Amino acid sequence: MFHFKQFSVDQSGCAMKINTDGVLLGAITEAVDPKTILDIGTGTGVIALMLAQRFINAKIDAVEIDESAAKTAGRNFESSVFHDRLNIYSSSIEAFFEKYPDKKYDLIVSNPPFYVDSLKPPGAKKALAKHTDIDFFETLISKISVGLNPAGLCWLVLPMSLREQVVEYAEINGLHVQDVIEVRSYQESTPHRMIINLSPVDILFVESEITIYKSKGVYSEMYRALLQPYFLAF
Repeated sequence: MFHFKQFSVDQSGCAMKINTDGVLLGAITEAVDPKTILDIGTGTGVIALMLAQRFINAKIDAVEIDESAAKTAGRNFESSVFHDRLNIYSSSIEAFFEKYPDKKYDLIVSNPPFYVDSLKPPGAKKALAKHTDIDFFETLISKISVGLNPAGLCWLVLPMSLREQVVEYAEINGLHVQDVIEVRSYQESTPHRMIINLSPVDILFVESEITIYKSKGVYSEMYRALLQPYFLAF
């Protein structure tokens, strides 16, 4: 059980536990009073819960292909004070939009699988959660493009190696980069993740960066400020 300031997350039944990528995406995502939010691959439901805390007028749908993880996310939603604004769907994103073709969102977020064209990690459930091929991202971006409202935003966390491919798929599907945030462990480290913001709206995009640690075991001021509304330790 992982306790946050306004909710708790049971991680049992989930191959992928709460991690820095997920909570950073939940904290850094920006939108102007979104009314409808979709979390693709919700896992424990932590990102959906963080967004429910921040965006108090939003109804949030969360999709999770792994049935066990979806059940855990559902329990986490039900036990939270935001339960009346959260819905869980045990489904692939393709099946979800086939069943609900008219659903449109002001904000879509995803911390997707990213072991692309690499050896699968051990364990079938973890492999399902974290291994995919590049076709998955083509499908993901295409579904996001039809699920977004005309002025909607989509925030994704990805390895740096996927930047060119994801941007290419976005452009093919009528989405434009609005923000790219490079994530590095230490100031002197090479960036290992990026958080990218896509939208049907074409504006001049902004590049920035965030460093997680000031020194070994000591979080940076920026990271602490982002997570302060959520983490008990901050």
